[in-house]
Amino acid sequence: MSKSIAELGEISKTVRREILKMITKAGSGHPGGSLSSTDLVVALYFSKMKHDSGNPTDPERDKFVLSKGHACPLLYAVLAEAGYFPKEELSSLRKLGSILQGHPDRNKVPGIEASTGSLGQGLSIANGIALADRLDKRNSRTYCLLGCGESQEGQVWEAAMAAAHYKLDNLCAIIDKNNLQIDGKTCEVMNIEPVAEKWMAFGWNVIEIDGHNFGEILKAFDESKKVKGKPTMIVAKTVKGKGVSFMENVCGFHGKALTEEELAKAVEELK
Repeated sequence: MSKSIAELGEISKTVRREILKMITKAGSGHPGGSLSSTDLVVALYFSKMKHDSGNPTDPERDKFVLSKGHACPLLYAVLAEAGYFPKEELSSLRKLGSILQGHPDRNKVPGIEASTGSLGQGLSIANGIALADRLDKRNSRTYCLLGCGESQEGQVWEAAMAAAHYKLDNLCAIIDKNNLQIDGKTCEVMNIEPVAEKWMAFGWNVIEIDGHNFGEILKAFDESKKVKGKPTMIVAKTVKGKGVSFMENVCGFHGKALTEEELAKAVEELK
């Protein structure tokens, strides 16, 4: 059942709290980019994607590929919230023997479509899934989330050309454009601008949105379903560390766990 915008907002708060709790307990992880992508992935799983936690391998399901695999705490929290596995598992993040590793493993976690983490490869995987669904005449869509720093990878642009060449209109990709990566600002490390114009030049339908505005997010996903003959790229302008004042737009929280004191403050802000 699709959730209302108000309900999606509450789910996002819950997911953000779980992300920070599990990373703090693990003592390592990637909170910044997980928080910036939260509203996008919550909107997909709780309003727009066709999926069933009771039947995670349903051939007719929609698929989600997390190309920026280091943001897996977000995906784990969303899958747990959606009922794919008990929420108690979240506290085992990055522990020896846990199903929840530092990057997603499709052979261990129900609901994970692709083992990702080597940046730049997720869109190629999503292309293959979308092609397979079309060949099998399934009424399914594939979604793929990329990071803006990840877009510096050459394979992303090979995949962009392939998706347009094969007219994969059952594919919708999203860029979490928070403008930061582990080494600093993307514009200083390796400038990817102009993002929207580049994807249009590669033959994609492009939609630019505020990645924290559920109205815009939901509308963009709806519009992507109407496009025929080309894939869609949603360029989502986001804030790294969104939702926690002292984390927002701070590059240092790309791959840094919070202290217990910072966690308490963050959780209070996310109530």
